[in-house]
Amino acid sequence: MFMYDKKLQYPVRVSNKDVRMAKAVLNQYGGADGEASASMNYLTQRFSMPLNETKGILTDIGTEELGHMEMVATLFKKLLEGATREELIAAGMGGYFANHETCPFLLDSDGVPWEAKYTQAKGDPIADLYNDMAAEQKARATYENLILLTDDPLVKDTLRWLREREIVHFQRFGEGLRLVEEYTASKRYF
Repeated sequence: MFMYDKKLQYPVRVSNKDVRMAKAVLNQYGGADGEASASMNYLTQRFSMPLNETKGILTDIGTEELGHMEMVATLFKKLLEGATREELIAAGMGGYFANHETCPFLLDSDGVPWEAKYTQAKGDPIADLYNDMAAEQKARATYENLILLTDDPLVKDTLRWLREREIVHFQRFGEGLRLVEEYTASKRYF
């Protein structure tokens, strides 16, 4: 069961509208390596974990990734606030606007829709945890790239906070991997 606190995990602020940046942050909303994929990975993989501790880690982080989706969606909306038709078209968002107005939608910045094939759940706890660690590193790298795309210190602040959470998730998955490897070493498979 989830408890929802009706506030963002961290304040999302922008100095000015930036349609180009709004389009770029869609990668972390509905892109292959974005927050939707991460959340679905972890909330699915938890069912294959042999230990309550690792189930808890995956549940906690999967739920937090849903909160990150909310933050990225809020950032997207704020970056588009007050954008004109001409600005949307100039940023390559005319088609997006025609289909979704300024509602965050599960697409990447190139307009490729999110697909369930982006989720990874092998059913093997060790393989899944290694995959999760790699996913967190990809998310960290994407946030670093997004930071380089903006001059807005408020947007950078939000992106840095999200980047730091990816580092923490990587570390927690490493802890979970250690626990699972110790557990499986104590069992005889062959």
